[in-house]
Amino acid sequence: MSMPTLGEALVNLVVNGQATEVADGCTAAELVERLSARRTGIAVAVDGEVLPRHAWDTALHDGASVEVLTAVQGG
Repeated sequence: MSMPTLGEALVNLVVNGQATEVADGCTAAELVERLSARRTGIAVAVDGEVLPRHAWDTALHDGASVEVLTAVQGG
C-alpha cells in the first residue's frame, strides 16, 4: 500500500470508523491489501456506495468514508 513518507501529500480517510492517513493516490485495492490478507469475500463501500471490484484501482478522495467488510460463514 502507498504508505506516507516524509513530505508526501496525505489523504485523510475514515476507514471502518477510524481516522486514517494514507498517501495521496492510495486506491481501494491498496487499502484492502493493507487491512486484510484475504483476497476473496471482501466488499468495499466508499461514502455509503458499494465499490465494484473492477473500480478498486480508483484513488480514494480526501475525506472519504470507507468501509472494508469481510464475509463470514456461520450458522
